[in-house]
Formats: sequence, structure tokens, C-alpha cells
Amino acid sequence: MLEKIDLGVTIDKETYRSEKERLSIRLGELQRTVHDMGIPVLMIFEGWDAAGKGTLINELLMPMDPRTFRVYNFKKQESEDEIFRPFLWRYWTKTPEKGQIAIFNQSYYSDLIYRKSIDDLNLRGLMRQCNEFEQTLSDDGMIIMKFFIHISKKEQKKRFTKLLGNDATAWKVTPRDKKENKHYEALYEKANRGLEQTDSECAPWIIVEGEQKDYALIKVLTALETRLEKAIEKVNTEPKIELKPLIHSGDMPFHSKVLDGVVLDQIISEEEYEKEIKDCQKRIRLLQYELYKERIPLITAFEGWDAGGKGGCIKRLTRNLDPRGYTVYPTASPSDIERQHHYLWRFWRDIPKNGHLGIWDRTWYGRVMVEPIEGFCTPEEYDRSYREINEFEKQLSDWGAVVIKFWLQIDQDEQLKRFTERQDNPHKGWKITDEDWRNREKWEIYKIAVDEMLLKTSTVNAPWIIVEANNKYFARVKVLKETIAAIEKRLNA
Repeated sequence: MLEKIDLGVTIDKETYRSEKERLSIRLGELQRTVHDMGIPVLMIFEGWDAAGKGTLINELLMPMDPRTFRVYNFKKQESEDEIFRPFLWRYWTKTPEKGQIAIFNQSYYSDLIYRKSIDDLNLRGLMRQCNEFEQTLSDDGMIIMKFFIHISKKEQKKRFTKLLGNDATAWKVTPRDKKENKHYEALYEKANRGLEQTDSECAPWIIVEGEQKDYALIKVLTALETRLEKAIEKVNTEPKIELKPLIHSGDMPFHSKVLDGVVLDQIISEEEYEKEIKDCQKRIRLLQYELYKERIPLITAFEGWDAGGKGGCIKRLTRNLDPRGYTVYPTASPSDIERQHHYLWRFWRDIPKNGHLGIWDRTWYGRVMVEPIEGFCTPEEYDRSYREINEFEKQLSDWGAVVIKFWLQIDQDEQLKRFTERQDNPHKGWKITDEDWRNREKWEIYKIAVDEMLLKTSTVNAPWIIVEANNKYFARVKVLKETIAAIEKRLNA
């Protein structure tokens, strides 16, 4: 891509002044419209050091309402907190909410270009993650604009020399900057290859000729004007979709019936349970230390029918663990802020550090169970959620996490028994809600959604483990044994 760029292009002063004035007014209008319409915007500025990224960002923001944008300056050296989390974690957590603009001054692309430790195989995998990240955000309605500010080796050296000649600006030129200029050709090839591999329909690269700063600014502003106008037109012209339940009783008569094959009469005695649960808890405590020592994260997801025993299993799983090394995340309905982001955003925020355990009591799978049944998502959102969730879990696995997912299966009779016990016990009444009874009435509908979920999202990287949970003792022991097996498999790999 870079080889086709003519760095000699310029703009005359008169045209520059008139276009800048026009674009400043127009972009202020468009930014307010985008805010009012709830369209999120992500702008990424990449390019050579001393290419003028900071100046361009400053000029770009002048006509905009400062309450509606935020600039993130991503250093090439990650913080300690970021090093211990997945590659995209620090970027996912900074994505803008609806109607807001986020500007990344350098991004995951700089991470890939300047990291020497990444071999070609891992580089391709991380490039794939970048494409998946952008596709996921774009599908959710986000505008993504990526600018690469291009200057020649000669121009870069000239600008470095000028900066170094002034005591007030000499600090801006680091040893790494000088090294970049020295190895310009090698970095050029790496950057060019990366641009080609991540140039997509949803997030195309805009190569900006940066040797004349006036020309570069007008090109950036014009590209933004065009993109915002198209996005606004698209929202105004596309038909409004009325949200309604997507899964009904009797739907999908030939769907895979995974749950029908689960045998629920498996039990163990209380005496056997007490012995096995203690042995398992001792073993898990030792394995927690091994995970920490090896810096291996553990992601454990619990789903299941209401009153299926998720809380009891989590309580036994964590009883003997060091509380400094794990966090339990109960997932409720999204907050107002969480609704302004992609549904995976709130789960990305809570990803634990390397060597720590993250345990979810209900998870991101609400997207393919609760939301389509209750009418909280569109057909398109529902359909692509399976791909998005599989990609999310694959990224966690590629990072090095052990990902375990439990579905706690009980039958309707056992659920009714537990509901009644909770309702009649003043110490457990808080556990039962009107919503639980309403969901029970939709058992057959939920069963269809669960069967589809188990089939489409059980992968080598993140398999579903169905737990026969009519007998609480059996379920708790199975959860601990399966967790031990998954950890030991990883430690012995």
C-alpha cells in the first residue's frame, strides 16, 4: 500500500485556509448529529514518529465539543497491569460509548510493529484478532477510521534534527525514535504488510501523505466528513427494526437436542461427598498456586437453569482458595452505562490478570439465551453473537487462559421442588423472584436456545461441560473434578 503513495503532494495556502474553515464548521455540525443519534466513533492514528499525529489530532478536535470525545495515548511500552492481560484488553476497555468519540494515538498496530518477540505465526494470529475486534465493533454500529501518517526516511530524520536542535523539544526524540529511523526500511516492510493484512471493508486504512502538514490535515478532515455523512445517511435510511422475541415454543423442530441425552439420576452419598469435596478443595488450592507461579489465568463460566446450583458449586470451588487470587463476578442485567457499549465490553473489563482466576455466575451467554427470548436483540445481532462469542473465547485461549464452561442441568420437577423450598424458607426467600417463575413458564423455549448454544459454542478452546445437577452433591464434586482435570491438563502440556 505504501509504495503507491506520492509524498510530494501539496495544497496551496488559499485552498488550505478556505477548506479548513469550511470543514471546521461542517465537522462541528456532524459531530453533534452523531452524538444525538448515538453513533459511536473510533479513530486510530498510526504512522511514523515525527509524522505529525499529535498536531493532526489537536487540529481535528478544535471544532468539536470536548465533552463528547476522549483521546487515549497508548505508549508502546504497556503498563504492568496491561502486560498481564490479553493483547486487546486495554483497547476493548477504552472503546467509546454510543454518541462518543474515542481517538487512539497509536494502538494495537504499533504494538505489533514494534514488538520484536512476536514470530510470524503469532503475528498472523494477532492480526486476525485485530480484524475480529474491528468487525465486531463495526457490526454493532461503530464508525472506525484508521489513519496511517506516512513520511519518508529523509523527512523523518530532518524533523528529528530540528527537534533535537531546540532544548524545549529535544526530549521528544528518544533513543527508540533514532533506532526507528536507522531501521526505517525494515519497519517499512513490516508496517506495509500489516496495513495490507488489516485493510478491511468495515475499517479501511487511509494513508495520509504527511510531508506537507497542511495537506495532511485537509485529507484527514475531508475523510472524516465523508465517513460521518455516510454513517448518518445510513442510520436515517435503514428501516427501524422492532424488537420482539426471536425464539418461540415449537420453533426449530429439527434443532439438535443436546439436553435430552443428559442422564440426571446420578447421585453420591453425603459421606462420599464430604470426603471427595475436601480432597478436591485441597488439590485446587495447590493448583491455584501452580497457576499463579506459571502465570496461567483461569476463566470459569457458570450457566444453568434457575435453582440449578450455580451458587453452591461456586461456593465449594472457592472455599479453600486464596481470596487474593480470584474474583467472582455475578452477572445481572446490564447497567445504563453498559448498555451504551457492545455487550462483551463489560466482560472484557473484568478479565483477570495472568495467574488469577475469574469466575462468572452467569455470563456473556445471556446474549444467546435471555436476549433473543425476551426480545432484547435483533435477528442479526443474535445470529452473529455465536461467532463473536467463539472469537472472544478463542482470544482468551490464545492469550494462555484455561477456559471452562459449566452448564448445570436439572429437570423441571427438581426445579419446582427447589423453588418451593426457597419460597417456604424465610432464610432463602430472597433467592426466588417473580422472574424465576416467569422463566419457568418458558422452559421449553429456553431449552431450544440452550441446545443451540451448547452445540454452536462448545469448542476445543472452550468446551461446555454439562453437569448433571439434580443431586447437588454429585454436581459440586463433578465441577471441582472437571476444574482440576482442566488445570492439570494445561500444566502438563
